[in-house]
Amino acid sequence: MRVTKAVKQQMLAILAEHYRGATTALNYSTPFELLIAVILSAQCTDERVNIITARLFPQYNTPAKILELGQNKLEEYIRDCGLFRSKARNIIATCEILCRDYGGEVPTRFEDLIKLPGVGRKTANVIVSQLFGTPAIAVDTHVFRVANRTGLAKGKTPHEVEDGLMRVIPRQDWASAHHWLIWHGRKVCKARQPACGVCPLNGLCPSREDATK
Repeated sequence: MRVTKAVKQQMLAILAEHYRGATTALNYSTPFELLIAVILSAQCTDERVNIITARLFPQYNTPAKILELGQNKLEEYIRDCGLFRSKARNIIATCEILCRDYGGEVPTRFEDLIKLPGVGRKTANVIVSQLFGTPAIAVDTHVFRVANRTGLAKGKTPHEVEDGLMRVIPRQDWASAHHWLIWHGRKVCKARQPACGVCPLNGLCPSREDATK
């Protein structure tokens, strides 16, 4: 099936209705907490991150407090998170920059966020869209997979997929669409066993016939 512009718009309308009101599954109460949670979420489930931050944030939820904790003790708090050593190192380095250059606050601009250790395009886009209302599409593994499978945006890299999605999705829906695609990837369009039989996009998706191969 050829995925035309009209088909893509149909897909987006279905996803918008199906996942209306969807938002991040990460638990946080401040911009800094969300920043740390998203850094931890790389190659780690949101459920696991929420377990980790539930024991970390009650005492250590500002850049200054994380620096007081130190890298070795931070590693102990996040040990059950993938790549915990490199994440602890990046978090400490980021906290140093936040305290030195931003008064302990999370910067609001993508250009500043992307310079922080451990913060890539995905994390920066999550922060600016979730916290500061800046239209952005963060491409994680779920968004990347769903966009390619459905034909909404084909790309070999997350950045290519991000560009493709930005072209097909109205700017005012970028942040919301990020959540539609994430939740669709988690609940239905799973990596190994996509549930095509119950997928609301089944009649439009070009990959439905290949789902079990």
